Amino acid sequence: MTENQDTIESLLLAVKENELSITEAKDKLSHYDELGFAKIDLHRTKRQGFPEVIFGEGKTVTQLDEIVHTLIKHNEVILITRIDQIKADNIIAKYPQLEYHETARIVCTPVNTINKTEHFAAIICAGTSDLPVAEEAAITAEVMGISVQRFYDVGVSGIHRLFAHIEAIRQSKVSVVIAGMEGALSSVVAGLVDHPVFSIPTSVGYGANLDGVTTLLSMVNSCAPGSSVLNIDNGFGGGYNAAMIINMIENA
Repeated sequence: MTENQDTIESLLLAVKENELSITEAKDKLSHYDELGFAKIDLHRTKRQGFPEVIFGEGKTVTQLDEIVHTLIKHNEVILITRIDQIKADNIIAKYPQLEYHETARIVCTPVNTINKTEHFAAIICAGTSDLPVAEEAAITAEVMGISVQRFYDVGVSGIHRLFAHIEAIRQSKVSVVIAGMEGALSSVVAGLVDHPVFSIPTSVGYGANLDGVTTLLSMVNSCAPGSSVLNIDNGFGGGYNAAMIINMIENA
């Protein structure tokens, strides 16, 4: 019997024993919650192992409030990305059980309340200007229950800083490399480790950087095998992918 079948049978039994109303059972079986402006995916955890993540940019405080109100009834973990201080203050005021990470621009369930994995992901950042993307990756992975070690400001212009940490980085099971400018750091790391590397180009750089397009093309053309490239400034995607790798290893 599958997990879904077991859940349905338990609900039917609860209705039969008058432990659950028909309306409550229908709510639990619903695949999504209709809010008019959004359809909240209630079965994301069953399909992908983690609840729906809220992309905060472009949403109003009222919309965010209604989405959080729905998700928090069904999930123990909440993650909102790309949210500014003003919106975050409004959300935290109503849901004080959440916390705000200003650099990452994330509102989430407190990271220190979430059990972490034995294996860790290395979050490697070229420069201080890339920190918002790096922290988005790191906090995303931590909210997903992944142990993280941060290696920041180790770009190729002072490559000895990377080498000082390379043995620790090699102990990780996946690396997320964040860099702007020409993005050379991801190729260097990929050539030094025996695990998957997720490379994230940032929009940090001077004019010819073209808001990260130059970095993106540089990373895509890397000659170092084992590196997969995400979209510009997509720290969330890097953290999420790293979490999937670690979870696969620990659940094997």
